[in-house]
Amino acid sequence: MGEILITCGSVQYSVSMKRSLVIGMNNIDRLCNNSQSAGEFAHGYFNYLKQVLDSITPESIDRLVEEFESARATGNTIFVAGNGGSATTATSMANDIGFDVIKKTGTEKPFRVLALTDNTSVITAIANDVGYENVFLNQLKIHYRQGDRLLAISASGNSPNVVVAAEWIKKQGGRVISFVGFTGGKLKEISDVVVHVKAEAGEYGPVEDAHLVFNHILAHWFQIKLR
Repeated sequence: MGEILITCGSVQYSVSMKRSLVIGMNNIDRLCNNSQSAGEFAHGYFNYLKQVLDSITPESIDRLVEEFESARATGNTIFVAGNGGSATTATSMANDIGFDVIKKTGTEKPFRVLALTDNTSVITAIANDVGYENVFLNQLKIHYRQGDRLLAISASGNSPNVVVAAEWIKKQGGRVISFVGFTGGKLKEISDVVVHVKAEAGEYGPVEDAHLVFNHILAHWFQIKLR
């Protein structure tokens, strides 16, 4: 197959027709293709992000909050795992719902939130020795205790290392919370609590934006309610 020309504002780039047929054009692609400037694209992106956020049910947020409150009440840990942009959200959650809640409320009963994405030595050792698909699983085998939770973050819901960790938690009788996008993937099927960002396949930006918003919702809610 030949190539087709994609235009985004004043920038043009070519992709193979075969690749374009496989990937398809999602909402973000169309917004960019139809925008004459970055500012126009940004305005369309903001509007689309609002549509995506409006699709999230209040009930799923309430269930998410209940899981965090339950873990806090019993002193259990919420482990957070994800790759790429989802890894940065995991790191942010450990800070915002861990340290920030203590700092801004003075509570003596903190949330125990631990990002499985942050120990470079452990992650690289596991990946090198037994495979990247095990980087979260092997950490859980060391640290998990009954009553702990796993918060699995994956836009596709199919990230192998996240799914393997979630499946292991379920086998231990534990509970899995997931932030997912697109169709929800395997994580949607096996999780106890799912917050699903309903965006088209390939729209990683809006999905990851929404997942970080969930973190900020939790952080602000607890920082105010626990004062």
